[in-house]
Amino acid sequence: MKKFNFKNFLNTLYQNHALAYKIVLFIVTTVAIVYLFPKGGHFKYEFHNGKPWQYENLYAPFDFAIQKSEQKIEEERKSITSNKKLYFTYKEEISNKVKKEIENKITNNTQDSILKSYSNKQVLNFVNNIVDIIYKKGYINENDVNRVTEKQLVALRKGNVISDVVFDNFFTSKEKAQFINDYIEKSKYKTLDTYLTPLLVQYLEPNIFFDEELTDKILQDQLNKISLTEGLVREKERIISKGDVVEGLKFRILTSLEKEYISQVWNQSNYNWIVFGYALLVALNLLMLLLFLQKYRSFIFEDNTKVTFIFFNIVLMILLVTLVVKYKVDYLYVVPLPILPIVIKAFFDARLGLFTHVLTVLLLGFIVPNSFEFIFLQIIAGIITILTVSELHRRANLFISISQITLVYMVAYFAFSIIQEGNMLKINWEYFILFALNGVLSFMALFLILIYEKAFGLVSDVSLLELSNTNSKLLRELGEKAPGTFQHSIQVANLAEASANEIGANAMLVRTGALYHDIGKMVNPKYFTENQTTSVNPHNDLTPKDSAKIIIDHVIDGVEIAKKYRLPERIIDFIRTHHGTSLVYYFYKQQEKENPEDLKIEDFSYKGPIPFSKETAILMMCDASEAASKSLKEPTAQLIDDLIEKIVDSQMANGQFMNADITFKEIQTIKKVIKKKLNNIYHLRIEYPE
Repeated sequence: MKKFNFKNFLNTLYQNHALAYKIVLFIVTTVAIVYLFPKGGHFKYEFHNGKPWQYENLYAPFDFAIQKSEQKIEEERKSITSNKKLYFTYKEEISNKVKKEIENKITNNTQDSILKSYSNKQVLNFVNNIVDIIYKKGYINENDVNRVTEKQLVALRKGNVISDVVFDNFFTSKEKAQFINDYIEKSKYKTLDTYLTPLLVQYLEPNIFFDEELTDKILQDQLNKISLTEGLVREKERIISKGDVVEGLKFRILTSLEKEYISQVWNQSNYNWIVFGYALLVALNLLMLLLFLQKYRSFIFEDNTKVTFIFFNIVLMILLVTLVVKYKVDYLYVVPLPILPIVIKAFFDARLGLFTHVLTVLLLGFIVPNSFEFIFLQIIAGIITILTVSELHRRANLFISISQITLVYMVAYFAFSIIQEGNMLKINWEYFILFALNGVLSFMALFLILIYEKAFGLVSDVSLLELSNTNSKLLRELGEKAPGTFQHSIQVANLAEASANEIGANAMLVRTGALYHDIGKMVNPKYFTENQTTSVNPHNDLTPKDSAKIIIDHVIDGVEIAKKYRLPERIIDFIRTHHGTSLVYYFYKQQEKENPEDLKIEDFSYKGPIPFSKETAILMMCDASEAASKSLKEPTAQLIDDLIEKIVDSQMANGQFMNADITFKEIQTIKKVIKKKLNNIYHLRIEYPE
């Protein structure tokens, strides 16, 4: 048996660390998404209110209660709340307190001539009688008067006894004053009216107070007693027949069955199996994304940072939707999902943006209610996003695109509502406000792009606009050290930008890449024809192999300079691929002529890689065409056309565009653009008389 070698295991792991990272990232992302999924199973029937039942006759698989609709429960809650009984507290200690204060006042007031006609004991007995009458009936706090309507029955708590009382039986402050005045006027103490009335009005204080805590407690108890069910369906009882319209009681029964089914399926015994099922579906979804990247975007697949970036954005969108569904599902359509394809397209391309968006929306179908409607709306919005959003550095373009996306949301929702409700009367117009908010929040894509550029080292159109400024430090240095190369780069940038616009590629990206594609020539500028200002050619003193090495090395030197100046990888890709694996043909033929015995094709071939996108393919065609056009001594339209055809056809024949996402039709279009532009540059001018 072969002994396990831990050192070899570590070496193998180190050599395959990129793949190991992807496996770990894949597992972590799958676990994170499954964790965010709702803890519930899925009902196997799809049904909508007002639509026919599409399945066979349905019978109850078990006994279950019919759940009341949310609307009905809310109506009951409102009814109980609006008819709630108000509770008041009777404070007996107030009476003794007031009597004591009045007694002290009268006893200490020996100087008043009016009181001298009566004994204090008689007056006090009379006053206490008035106090007893008022407090027995009840004197309500003035702040609580407006809480109750006339003749309303309220509850009055005296100690531990609660009894119902008509609210009008209580004294108010106004009624109290009138009662005191009338009572004294009819008694033998009416001569004391001017003294006793103000005294009693002053010292009498309310003994009936609104008990808010008790009222709320009783109300809450009543609300908690609301029944959530309104009947029972027995096992094997027929619920609905095929073709029946799902409405009214049948709709409520089906809804109740769905809730009960999910509740019974999602129990401890089935929990692990359901999680396993979710994990398989999520893993399959993410695997499709990885396979797409490996097959069609290998340069992204090989970059773990970029793969992490894509997975991070998927999890972020799922997290946002999960939180909204959990805490405020009514705001589901406020979540700006179009941000995902905007961001992915800004850093990569439209096809990957749409692919990622569709896979994310499919995952969200497990989380949201009315999943078909949600998936349809979001996929349509994603398609419109990919088709309309371009040139993010131009804010007006983004505003127009997001306006179009918002409009599509509204139109699609309007159509769904009509289909489901059968008319326009039941459309929830608040959703149109939610879609508008969605559009506003989608502008956050610009801020996210700036954050992602710093966090992941990626590049967007906004950064490309800054890099394409010819006054940047590196391009100024190119202009000083290799002025001919600088002019060549500008011409190639113009050709590439025009070509990209014509076929719908990223014009800003290819223009920026074209400006930097030859920066490696700064190392040995005089060895390149465009920088030779005299008839002296330094290649005359070198062997063809050495000359070819200097020419080939400008790609390697360019990559090194680009990394030194921290240019984004997307720009460095143009430097790497603009010659692909083509031959340095001139020196190859020279070596073949002078020393065929020492002729090795790899010594005269660029190291690649070949172009892997529309933009890098465009640059290869434009670079070779512009450089070759300088060799025409007397350029004519026919010569230029023949030259471009020969160059591009040769590149195609040599397989330089095999990995590029570009069609034959697009290549033909690019040829036409290059021919037109070069003909405009080399057209004959009118000879002006001296």
